[in-house]
Amino acid sequence: MSMMVRCNSSPRFNVFLLDFLSENTVITLADWYHTPAPSAGLVPTPDATLINGLGRTSGGDATPLAVINVIRGKRYRFRLVAISCDANFIFSIDGHNMTIIEVDGVNHRPLMVDSIQIFAGQRYSVIVRADKPISNYWIRAQPNVGDIDFDGGLNSAILRYRGAAIEEPTTSSNLSNPLVETNLHPLNRPGAPGGNRTADVSYVLDIQFGSDRKFTVNGATFTTPTAPVLLQIMSGAQSATDLLPSGSVYVLPPNKVIELIIPGGAVGSPHPFHLHGHTFDVIRSAGSSVYNYANPVRRDVVSVGQAGDNVTIRFKTDNPGPWFLHCHIDWHLEIGLAIVFAEDIPTIAKSSPPPAWNDLCPLYNNAMGSNN
Repeated sequence: MSMMVRCNSSPRFNVFLLDFLSENTVITLADWYHTPAPSAGLVPTPDATLINGLGRTSGGDATPLAVINVIRGKRYRFRLVAISCDANFIFSIDGHNMTIIEVDGVNHRPLMVDSIQIFAGQRYSVIVRADKPISNYWIRAQPNVGDIDFDGGLNSAILRYRGAAIEEPTTSSNLSNPLVETNLHPLNRPGAPGGNRTADVSYVLDIQFGSDRKFTVNGATFTTPTAPVLLQIMSGAQSATDLLPSGSVYVLPPNKVIELIIPGGAVGSPHPFHLHGHTFDVIRSAGSSVYNYANPVRRDVVSVGQAGDNVTIRFKTDNPGPWFLHCHIDWHLEIGLAIVFAEDIPTIAKSSPPPAWNDLCPLYNNAMGSNN
């Protein structure tokens, strides 16, 4: 399931004069497991890739594949969403370029590519021109784990032009212009908070995988507390030493520039990190040693890359609350790869919950058939 929020005031909406924009142009990429968790193991390997909920598995039946129907001569906005537990994908459409206009909900300057590596939790909007001969074309989502080929329709869907035969494509892939994250630049208000001056608060997040088969961030494994951090603060907790889980909560002051440095290369890399409550500017991307303060990509999920990478992000603490930073690979989150930022604790502590707050427990108890 995906949720799409339209913004009719998008400054690029009329520039592209899109012919089609609807919920039917959402493309979800998922990994599929035949064995349910947790019996599948600590970090299981997916059995198939699903595109819009359909896919095939190696050695399995030639089940129906997802079909995206287009009309020759029209332009489409495809909203690409990675909803996978683990896999990242290299997404492409045979014979077609894609122009990226949005990244994780943030409008960006148009960038033409022919493939996109998309990590769990990331989203892109792309413009695709249906300007090729009427036929069927393979849509490909090559995962980084499991079966990575396309034999027999694995990891694939179909782009079908109106008037084309109802049959599977025979097209081939010839890629030469992949997305490079550092080429993405925000359309509105570009520039990292604080410019090139030193950030007000800076943390290096050291990720390790221990002999106990748990992840740690700066020596602490995240475990779900018995009370959410929000309730802890509203009950009087004020400092990181008071907040649980111990070692996993970082207190941030209001209206300051925060810089996070996340070295790559930990077991299970590349890790896609997602920050709740904020978008951030990626001033140093995976695969690059260049720091860009002027117009870096702005998003809310970033791959921290491999050994030697030193991904660096910035945001401003202008949204009070307890905000989760976690690896978007579900298996890694389950074994502790997360922290919480407690942003502007005084403002949180003096906030007054709405009246509906008091209805939450009775509603839950009634739903569960309990009076406790």
